[in-house]
Amino acid sequence: MTEWLNLKDQVVVVTGAVGGMGTKFTEDFAAQGANVVLMDLNEEKLNSWSKELADRYGVKTLPIVANSTKEDEVNAAVDKVVATFGKIDILVNTAAILRFSPLEDLSVDEWRTAVDINLTGYFITSQAFGKQMIKQKSGNMVHISTVAAIFPETYSGAYSSTKAGVSMLSKQIAAEWGQFGVRSNCVLPCLVETPMSHAFYTDPEVQKGRSRLVASKRIGQLDDISNAVLYLASDRSDYTNGAELKVDGGLSIMMQDMIPKPGGRRQYAIDHHQK
Repeated sequence: MTEWLNLKDQVVVVTGAVGGMGTKFTEDFAAQGANVVLMDLNEEKLNSWSKELADRYGVKTLPIVANSTKEDEVNAAVDKVVATFGKIDILVNTAAILRFSPLEDLSVDEWRTAVDINLTGYFITSQAFGKQMIKQKSGNMVHISTVAAIFPETYSGAYSSTKAGVSMLSKQIAAEWGQFGVRSNCVLPCLVETPMSHAFYTDPEVQKGRSRLVASKRIGQLDDISNAVLYLASDRSDYTNGAELKVDGGLSIMMQDMIPKPGGRRQYAIDHHQK
């Protein structure tokens, strides 16, 4: 698989690098032989995880403490990456927050915080690293969005609105920068067990009820997301630009299946099949 993806010696920047998904992505890129730049706010975790990846996989790593919502910090990060590696091949935008609230109770400050981190941060990092990619005439971006960008995640404040913005930002990047050799795609997970959603799945009834809604009849895992990210980051997806790859086990195609019929939809079809 390492040879198939051809990610060896690529320079990969991951934001939210020591969060749940970011930790998984950075490890999987390192396992492919990529050199990994880890961006996050927790300096201690960054340094520790960066060293562990370098020691375990024999790749070059670079921890950078930077806030993706701060333009000066992100620009400084770009300069540091270029000074260290001479190029930037891949940017993976991962950092995000989810805060539960009915819209009528959501404060403007809470709304702005979510927009700042989930959308503005993606714009700032995409623009800053994108300028270098345009200069190089090559580059690749993968942004973590969600199926909730298409179907609203109710009572989750600004989450769906910000992620819908991420999906459109990715398409705009693809449309404007494709001419410069830059690709931009989104991964849209849903019903995937991540550190952010783990608490939901500690209840067996929730696990069972959610699995029933998915075409594949199981809850997704971090591997499922990471495999999609690595594919979109690789040259194997070279003609994929501005796409949204759903990693939801088929949840988003199950709307009709959720509508009840007498005896259950399958049994109803069997009983009424014209032989």
